[in-house]
Amino acid sequence: MSDQILTQEEIDALLSAMDKGEVDLEEDVKPDAEILAYNLTSQNIMLRDQFHALEEVYDKLARLMSTSFAALLQRSVDVEFVSTEMVKYTECIGAFSSPTSFTVFTMDPLIGSAMLAVEPRLVYSLIDCMFGGNGKPTERMREFTLIEQRMMRKFALEVLANLENAWKIVDPIRVGLRKTEIKPEFVHLASPNDLIVVIVFAVKGLIFNGNLHICIPYLMLEPIKDKLSTKYLREKDLEHNWSEQLVRLLQDTPITLIAELGETTRSVRDLLDLQVDDVIQLDTGPEDLVKLTVDHIPKFLGYPGIIKGNRAVEIANLQPNKGGEN
Repeated sequence: MSDQILTQEEIDALLSAMDKGEVDLEEDVKPDAEILAYNLTSQNIMLRDQFHALEEVYDKLARLMSTSFAALLQRSVDVEFVSTEMVKYTECIGAFSSPTSFTVFTMDPLIGSAMLAVEPRLVYSLIDCMFGGNGKPTERMREFTLIEQRMMRKFALEVLANLENAWKIVDPIRVGLRKTEIKPEFVHLASPNDLIVVIVFAVKGLIFNGNLHICIPYLMLEPIKDKLSTKYLREKDLEHNWSEQLVRLLQDTPITLIAELGETTRSVRDLLDLQVDDVIQLDTGPEDLVKLTVDHIPKFLGYPGIIKGNRAVEIANLQPNKGGEN
C-alpha cells in the first residue's frame, strides 16, 4: 500500500500542474463503436485459397496467349496475368464502357455462361494489327463496325481455344461461343448480387497496351471448387509422386506366366485307372488359341509354336474380361 501513496512533493507538483492547465481533468469520451451487419451465410466469406489452382491456369493461359497472339498479329506481343478479384455482377458489368468487345461463352460440363471482355482502345489496336498496321492507339471512341466485330470474334475464338487448353490443368472442359455484344446492358451472366470471379490480363505490344478480362460466375465454379483448392493440388501432387514410384516398383515385380494348352474333366476313378501310354483328350485342338494366365488370372490368347528351339506362344489378342476379372 505504501507504494500507492503520493508524497507531499508529488501532491504539490500535481496541484501546481492543475492550476497551470497542464493536466486535462475532462474524461475522454470515446465514440460508440460502429456496428456493421454481417451475413455469415454470404458467399463473400469464401477464401481465395479455394481457387488457388486457377493461378496455374492463369499463368499457362498467359503463356499460350503470348504465343498465339504473336502468330495472329504477326508481331511480338506480351501477355501477363495482372490480378484476380471477386465482385458482384453489378460492379463487374458496370466497370465496362460502351463500346466494349464482349464474348459470352460456355464451359461444358460447367453450368452457366462466362464472359471475355476486351477494352475498346485495345480493340482498335488489335484490329489495326490484323489489317497490317502497327497497332497505333487512338483516343477517338466510336461504335465497332461489322467488319471489326467479325475480326474480334476471330480474336475471341483464339483466346477461348487457349483457355480450353490451359484449363486441362484443373479439369477438361469444352468451350463454346454463345454470342458477342458491344454494349454492357445487353450482357446477362448472373443476378445483380451474384459473385463474379474477374481475371485481368495485360496485353502489351511495341506501341500499344490494354487489358482483357475473363469473368466467370462463382456458381459455375462452385461444383468443382474442391478441385481448385490448395489441399487438392497438394494431395494430387503427392498421389502423382507415389504413382510413379509404384510403377517403377511394379516393373521389377516377378510374376508367373502360364500357357494352358487345354483342359479336361475326369473323375477320381479315372485318375486311379490311368496307365502308362494312356491318352487324355483335351477340349482344344492344334488350331485353337492357347490361354495365357498371369498369376492364375486369364489375360491373353495366343498361338503355340517354337522359336530357336524353344517353346513359345505368340500373343493374338486380350482375354475378354469375365466376372470382374482385370
